[in-house]
Amino acid sequence: MVNRWLLSTGAAGGGRSCRTFPHICAQRRASGHRCSTGRAWVAKPHAAQETFLSRDMTVAIEMGHTTAGAPANLDLEELLATRLLVQGNSGSGKSHLLRRLLEQSAPWVQQTIVDPEGDFVSLGERYGHLVIDAEEHTERGLQAAGERARIHRVSTVLNLEGLDAENQMRRAAAFLGGLFEVARDHWYPMLVVVDEAQLFAPAVAGEVSDEARKLSLGAMTNLMCRGRKRGLAGIIATQRLAKLAKNVAAEASNFLMGRTFLDIDMARAADLLGMERRQAEAFRDLERGQFMALGPALSRRPLGLRIGPTDTSPRNGTPRLMAMPEAALEDARAIILAAPPPETVRTPRRVASPDLLDQLMAAKSAALEIRPEPAEPQISAEDLAERRERVDRVLRAILAQPDAGFRVIGVLYQEFVVRCRIEGLASVVPDLAEFRRMLTRARAGLGSETTQDDAWRDVSVRASLLPDDMQGVFMMIARAAKEGWPCPSDAAIARAYGSHSLRRARRLLTYIEEQGLIVCQLDGTGKRTVTLVELAWATAPGDPNAEEAQQGSLAF
Repeated sequence: MVNRWLLSTGAAGGGRSCRTFPHICAQRRASGHRCSTGRAWVAKPHAAQETFLSRDMTVAIEMGHTTAGAPANLDLEELLATRLLVQGNSGSGKSHLLRRLLEQSAPWVQQTIVDPEGDFVSLGERYGHLVIDAEEHTERGLQAAGERARIHRVSTVLNLEGLDAENQMRRAAAFLGGLFEVARDHWYPMLVVVDEAQLFAPAVAGEVSDEARKLSLGAMTNLMCRGRKRGLAGIIATQRLAKLAKNVAAEASNFLMGRTFLDIDMARAADLLGMERRQAEAFRDLERGQFMALGPALSRRPLGLRIGPTDTSPRNGTPRLMAMPEAALEDARAIILAAPPPETVRTPRRVASPDLLDQLMAAKSAALEIRPEPAEPQISAEDLAERRERVDRVLRAILAQPDAGFRVIGVLYQEFVVRCRIEGLASVVPDLAEFRRMLTRARAGLGSETTQDDAWRDVSVRASLLPDDMQGVFMMIARAAKEGWPCPSDAAIARAYGSHSLRRARRLLTYIEEQGLIVCQLDGTGKRTVTLVELAWATAPGDPNAEEAQQGSLAF
């Protein structure tokens, strides 16, 4: 059950007018509620609810009931501005709590669940969550899926079941990275639930590689430390706080502490809830589904609550006792200790050796049938230049497409080969390595004839010091410097690099400068000038924040 409290801007101090939820306001007006200010229709909460709620609520998610029997509500908007930590031993009801929260908030906010055990895939049948089986996708594909889910506001369940620990960490980090790196225009509010968070943000190194641990821990840290400004509200659940990285757990402002038995865990939970040490024993007495709540979205003081029922259930429920099969011991011994099936051994086929005379006759016949192939005609320099120009024209046509800068090289190469065959240039199609070099020159706006210049040979040597994906950006800047054009903007650099991120473009420029290849300077008006080291080529001042359409595309 979801309750909406529409608050006046007067004495209540809520600051929300009826324009916030117009359809609910109409329902309140139709039901005869009086308006205290003429703008908002106030619903008076129950007296018991007033003791539980930390502040006036706009969207109240009913999580269950308090120990006193009053409804236990959670302020959804306050939760979006803070974060939630759920802790409890195995079997304490953490997954049930998360399922209740997800079901109650599904109509109001976008959700994504990082599910290592496949417990939450049933949400897709009832609430329309898109279930993504991580085992069937690559890390790059999952990152793109995270970006698209954020852009189109689709609730998802990332099912990591069937993967080992390292691949779970890598794929979860890629998906969370896609949610985090989306453009500012798509920073919509979103609940990001991570079950068994100690797997993705471990406090100490385990059996996984350091690279996988750094990727996963970095993604979890971004979610909990920097996610709020991007609309991401992290909700993490763990069996033990001691297993969870401190910089991830420390960012939570709301706490739901379930049953735990170790003294060190009870003491830490009591400290987080502001309870006295002698009260920590209460965590041992909690039943399954009972939690102690504290936080701005829950309660100002520690308060016990029992989680309500859910509409869906996990695929693997709580283990129940079952009657033993009525099988005789002799039958069980015969079945369990039966000999394994014999391995099928394939005997190699004996091939009869051919007769020696037959071999000699076959060789003689083959020699008679051999005819000298006609030599290929020599290609003149004019024809070679003409073919090279046609190949460059095909490449420019491909790069003229709006999304060409953001497509992978393999896809571009396939389209390039097809177009060359259509143009009758199948005999001169370059291999993939040569195509990479051609693509680098084309993105820098260079033709085949330009690279024959001695000065450009020096530029190519310097560009080879950089990774392959950065060489095109360096050559684009070098061309602008040689021609005296304005310095390319961050948008043009990002497009030449194959990215939408302006921040990544600035980091790329800084990296090239750190390699000692260029020097960047800003004048008094904020315009940027780039000078090539030793060559003394310098661009004209250019606005780094200019749109690519205003500046003109240097890359194509």
